[in-house]
Amino acid sequence: MAEPRITELKSIKMIGMKIITTLVENRTRELWRNFKPRIKEIEHRTGNDFYSIQEYPENIMIDNFTVQTQFIKWAAVQVLDFEYIPSGMDRLIIPPGLYAIFIHKGHTVTFKKTSQYIYGQWLPASKYIFDQRPQFEIMTEKYSGPNLPDSEEEVWIPIKPKL
Repeated sequence: MAEPRITELKSIKMIGMKIITTLVENRTRELWRNFKPRIKEIEHRTGNDFYSIQEYPENIMIDNFTVQTQFIKWAAVQVLDFEYIPSGMDRLIIPPGLYAIFIHKGHTVTFKKTSQYIYGQWLPASKYIFDQRPQFEIMTEKYSGPNLPDSEEEVWIPIKPKL
């Protein structure tokens, strides 16, 4: 896997739907099945990208995160403002900060391998540690679906320098 691009993210506004899930339960498909048909209801979108966002419990570390750890999963889009939030949806502000951006290519079943590289190899060997902010994936125009080998998505990992 290629080295990540490191970037400073400005605060961004999101509107979407969220659920509480675990890696074992994995309710992602259900979340997107409910969200996708309603995207046209969201006003003031900033583009055509889709965001899959994870909010982890406070003080979660890589070594105490398990497949049973509950977290909040979002299906969302970026917006300019929160003037109108459709019924059944919520707003989220992703705070500013440093992110490492990786590219995951391929089927979603291979995403575990990407995560293992990020958290098991790259992050421990880097000059950064995980920062307690939302982690997310962006499905751009290069994303062709969860089951296609040529599909591509950006994986944004919140980081901060090691002390």
